[in-house]
Amino acid sequence: MKTCYVRLRGLPCVVEVEAIEDISKGDKVLCELEKGTCVGEVLTDVKEKEVQNIPKIIKRVSDEELSDYLLLEERIEYAMEFCKKKIEELNLPMKLLNAEYLFGGTKLIFYFYSETRVDFRELVKELAREFKVRIELRQIGVRDQAKIVGGLGNCGNVICCKRFLNTFSTVSIKMVKEQGLALNPSKVSGVCGRLMCCLSYEYEMYMEYKKDFPKLGKKVTVGGEVGKIVKHNPFMRTVTVELEDGREVTLGVDKVEILDETLKRDE
Repeated sequence: MKTCYVRLRGLPCVVEVEAIEDISKGDKVLCELEKGTCVGEVLTDVKEKEVQNIPKIIKRVSDEELSDYLLLEERIEYAMEFCKKKIEELNLPMKLLNAEYLFGGTKLIFYFYSETRVDFRELVKELAREFKVRIELRQIGVRDQAKIVGGLGNCGNVICCKRFLNTFSTVSIKMVKEQGLALNPSKVSGVCGRLMCCLSYEYEMYMEYKKDFPKLGKKVTVGGEVGKIVKHNPFMRTVTVELEDGREVTLGVDKVEILDETLKRDE
């Protein structure tokens, strides 16, 4: 499959190249997305790469089409102001985050956040009357809200979803525990209040490094003394063992022996 990276709505995205030939960096192209067709800019050369369920490039965008599209983009600011005004007038419990025209001006999409369901039928009527195009209001979650608004993460960098993430992966407490991180919400949560996306980046590597480690809490023997595993250090290939007298010792994972509890019970 021929693919390349295209900047779509400010984010780099892998897309499939089939419909046209000789795509090069800087070309403005039309891509088919789930929500409709959008204009993007080619960022890389075309390469062979197998990827599932990615957008497709439909065609190059002509100078005239690009000019019309940029005129629509200039109307976004007014669309936002008008929508916010109507939200206030209708006293709707929603926070408007962004708006965008699809290519050709066939649809105007407004993105908003709300903790409850919102009856926005009257708002849609007001917007359709003003802009005379098909209107769509999309209620999004807190992670999507962070993706649109942006912000700085605990690392000091712009949050990943704003910079390069196109989809959100599943992040779980298990990933936090397996990487030996403290279960402190302020340390492992992003600006959206959910577990940070970056917790999933190295998880598989940790699991690969730890595949031959005894589990935390496992009874082991060290030099004839009994203890339990309380900490892993997969990169140093060491474990920390708490002995029965309360002392802790750190040693190579190959230096500990798993206690045969069945044999101990028989004794």
